[in-house]
Amino acid sequence: MPETCTQKSKKGDMLNAHYDGYLAKDGSKFYCSRSDNKGHPKWFVLGVGQVIKGLDIGMDGMCVGEKRKVIIPPSLAFGEKGKVSVQIHTIIMNNCNLEQDIFEINLNLINYVIHIYINIIKAYFYASADSVPPNATVIFEIELYTVTRGPRSVESFREIDLDRDRSLSKSEVREYMKKEFETRGSKRDASFYDAIVADVFRKSDHNGDGLISAKEYNVYDHDEL
Repeated sequence: MPETCTQKSKKGDMLNAHYDGYLAKDGSKFYCSRSDNKGHPKWFVLGVGQVIKGLDIGMDGMCVGEKRKVIIPPSLAFGEKGKVSVQIHTIIMNNCNLEQDIFEINLNLINYVIHIYINIIKAYFYASADSVPPNATVIFEIELYTVTRGPRSVESFREIDLDRDRSLSKSEVREYMKKEFETRGSKRDASFYDAIVADVFRKSDHNGDGLISAKEYNVYDHDEL
């Protein structure tokens, strides 16, 4: 726990974190955020189902800089079916031991493909499946980097919607995120914001019209929208 904690995470906040997942029965690792999407920490809104329910519960009340171990029963993890995914691994080295302090965004946390980032040697890759068996208790080791106001509040929608047409364009979302990061003294290159916008629209633009309507945005069912 950090010595000072000025803000704790709560439902609706946008979090940026690294987390590693292990099977409780034998300690084997089934997920490493540092080898997914070139090692960038994960962005997601807490408490709205963008991660498994056990993480939504287990990451509540965390401080920036805090590290936490969360034990999650099957009912709050991957349930009776387990988790079937194809992950790419290297038999030469574990990418989790490579550079860890790279920041970008990937909001698609449930259906993912592990991308290996190796610039040291040419590796041999193989695929594996069934990373979490049915009825498995899992353990996540989490490190929280950032807590910001979630993007789905009424206030945020109004701030993003610059032309007041009750829908959000890609340029409006991009400008809002850029302002938020620069306000905190954290400037990013264009590709960083491109990744944010692409992920936000992939998750929220349900009808594919290139805009996020108030209804699509409104995961909390605010009457004000």
